Amino acid sequence: MSKPGKLSVSDFPIAPRRPKPATSKAAMKPTSVSEEAEARMPAREPTAAPVSEADATMESPRRGLPNPSGEERKSKAIERALVQERGRYRLRDLKRAHAREAKHYVNCPLDYDTKMRLQKAAFDNDIKMTVIIKAAIDQFLRDNGY
Repeated sequence: MSKPGKLSVSDFPIAPRRPKPATSKAAMKPTSVSEEAEARMPAREPTAAPVSEADATMESPRRGLPNPSGEERKSKAIERALVQERGRYRLRDLKRAHAREAKHYVNCPLDYDTKMRLQKAAFDNDIKMTVIIKAAIDQFLRDNGY
């Protein structure tokens, strides 16, 4: 390389050019004005080319899905709507049942030390404080015959 800060073209590696495909210049140059006009136009396919049976079978057009009639589409749409409606009703009922179970709250004041012990137990066991309180109340009621 040359001095720092100054770069020249010889400092960068340059890939060699690809050789162009060999074509004769006589074939490329049209001989008359009409040939020059034809050279500029895109090549046209012959209009009446013979087609063999093998080509005809290979190039069969793709068939799309059959279009159902209006009655079939309507019945499928109604059936789909009924299934979705049943699903919505089931989900609504599940939500209501869950809300009924968790709806009865009990407020109870705790002293600071008990609350800190409850928080530590919940954190250590990776469960919610409400689960611990519910289990403790249930255990107390069972032990006392309720």
